[in-house]
Amino acid sequence: MEREPTRVMVAVNESTIKGNPHPSISSKRAFEWTLEKMVRSNTSDFKILLLHVHVVDEDGFDEVDSIYASPDDFRESNKSKGLHLLEFFVRKCHEIGVSCEAWIKKGDPKDVICQEVSRVRPDLLVLGSRGLGRFQKVFVGTVSGFCVKHAECPVLTIKRNSDETPSDPADD
Repeated sequence: MEREPTRVMVAVNESTIKGNPHPSISSKRAFEWTLEKMVRSNTSDFKILLLHVHVVDEDGFDEVDSIYASPDDFRESNKSKGLHLLEFFVRKCHEIGVSCEAWIKKGDPKDVICQEVSRVRPDLLVLGSRGLGRFQKVFVGTVSGFCVKHAECPVLTIKRNSDETPSDPADD
């Protein structure tokens, strides 16, 4: 009897330094670690589930320059940003031959990730970690810390390599 592949959800986000469509240092590191250390050459034993949570600005206008754009233009703009980001990760999965699914949700990343874990039921959730200090965690909070406590599956957090850390660790 053939067994089901291990389903690993990797939450990904865009870089705060390079902007869209570049992945953040932390999420790219978590994704690469998953492929290198878990999947390796056992591509048929795994399915990667890629989730990007788009954070909508309070005003809902998300960095759009034109005051003449229709509401539909705003939705398309946000959708294409997330699609370009996911394309990077999906392409990597296909290059090595591991199956994957990718989707975008809107909202607060920590809440949406935990909701999606409850809905999709992955075997493991992998998240990047910026490695914030104690002081920064109090004021900024961390998505990975929240998910470790609240996600309904095992959670693995992957730190950035020290040589990848920008001068301000909050940047990613």
